[in-house]
Amino acid sequence: MLAVNYSTLRNNLKGYCDKATDDNETVIVTRKDEKNVVILSLENFNMLSKAARNTAYLNKIEKSRQDIEKGRTYTFTIDELFSMENITATEMQDIAQQHIYMCY
Repeated sequence: MLAVNYSTLRNNLKGYCDKATDDNETVIVTRKDEKNVVILSLENFNMLSKAARNTAYLNKIEKSRQDIEKGRTYTFTIDELFSMENITATEMQDIAQQHIYMCY
């Protein structure tokens, strides 16, 4: 990880961009009033973005697993599911409330 001030970066932008892409460096650009920014390769940015999405997805799975353990589930027949195909979210919630087998 490198830290460089804005003026130094401006005078050698290509070199710091090359460090980010070729050497996998993260470049922190320091600016006045702590308005710092980071330069990193697109590959590293994509990996960080994917990791954040995966974390959010895994958190949803964990919450769902906890809901199942606590009995917060809905059970529908296939016919009921087909009949819900074109309904609004509010209508779906109303139907789900009628079909709760186990509740909080």
